[in-house]
Amino acid sequence: MAGPLANRMRIGGAAAGCGPLIPPLSETTRPLRQQIFDRVRAAGQIARVQLAKELSISPASVTTLTSELIERGFLEEVQTPREADTGRGRPAVALRVRAAAHYVAGIKLSDREHTAVVVDFAGNLIAGETVARQPGAMQLAEIVAATEKLLDQLCLKAGLPREMLSAIGLGVPGFVDCPAGVVHWSPVLVDRHVPLAAAASRRLGLPVHIDNDANLVTLAELWFGAGRGLSDFAVVTIEHGVGMGFVINHRIFRGSQGMGMELGHTKVQLDGALCRCGQRGCLEAYVADYALVREAQTALNLTHRENQSVGALLESLFDHAKAGNAAARVIFHRAGRYLALGLSNVVNLFDPELIILSGERMRYDYLYAEETLAEMQAMMLNTGRQAPRIETHAWGDLLWAHGAAALALHEVSDGLLCPPREIAAQ
Repeated sequence: MAGPLANRMRIGGAAAGCGPLIPPLSETTRPLRQQIFDRVRAAGQIARVQLAKELSISPASVTTLTSELIERGFLEEVQTPREADTGRGRPAVALRVRAAAHYVAGIKLSDREHTAVVVDFAGNLIAGETVARQPGAMQLAEIVAATEKLLDQLCLKAGLPREMLSAIGLGVPGFVDCPAGVVHWSPVLVDRHVPLAAAASRRLGLPVHIDNDANLVTLAELWFGAGRGLSDFAVVTIEHGVGMGFVINHRIFRGSQGMGMELGHTKVQLDGALCRCGQRGCLEAYVADYALVREAQTALNLTHRENQSVGALLESLFDHAKAGNAAARVIFHRAGRYLALGLSNVVNLFDPELIILSGERMRYDYLYAEETLAEMQAMMLNTGRQAPRIETHAWGDLLWAHGAAALALHEVSDGLLCPPREIAAQ
């Protein structure tokens, strides 16, 4: 793991701030106390005078509101060295989030392994845990039991009783209605339209907030990674499936029912290849790992290896491609062309500043080779604009769990800092 997010995801490290870095004066609809708290958390630590300047409010208002946040245990004062410190006078005082005020867990459930993290109120990573599992869909009771077992292992490792957690963020692949807490379809669940959030909350005795796993990767980038200072960016995840999360004006976009941005299930071929969602012609059916393996089993006669995992078969395909096997190279090249088609549609629709290609599969450079990105640009509208920046982040599954923790942090802080009527108005 490397890059800006890796620096945030260190156990016991000092906070460098987390959350979107929203420009001053760009948000005026939220309560001032929430704007102040979010700005302190994003900065890591900040002086009152700087808060007043950035929010264009009086120092007296900052003092009043920060005093309230300190009394409620959300913020604390910290002494900082003065510039050109002579050792005389009172030390400078800044504000930071009181890290021990709340703890949350983030959990990612997937087809091959479940991962989890605990972070404090300032976003510092306390502990992480990974548990392998046999692939295949599970019943609701099974997946809730597996979640509880993983959470107990995580809490033991973190040295925190479960009761000290304020909320849990839970991510699954598939079609997720985030506000309703319902999973309408997921490869990790046998049934459709599953009230996963309510079932997990009853079993764990804690508030549980769920979301699509691609949205969680996007939240991780928005809160801890390359997207913190950007107003508009996209994250395209390529794993066992293809997903996308999108940030508009520093906020993740989910659609009217929480299920927007399903890039992997946009159609790229009428009556095309069968997708695991049950429909044909989806982008995912040409780019995801199971799609590549399906072609490899035919082109490279790998059918005798059916007992091997998808990951092992994909590694074999990649080895063949690196060794110069023409059929293997064609498979990756074709997948790259379909990915270029999908990305060009994202650019033409949303015009993002940055597209992050994320996931373990991004170590296969055929998917983002120069010719792939050139083909993406060729399919963009010819308006004279430059193509958006493309970054590849080949993080492991801990990233996804960190995004789930960001979801939980957001829900906890909003619940504490916004009266119900203000939350409803946002």
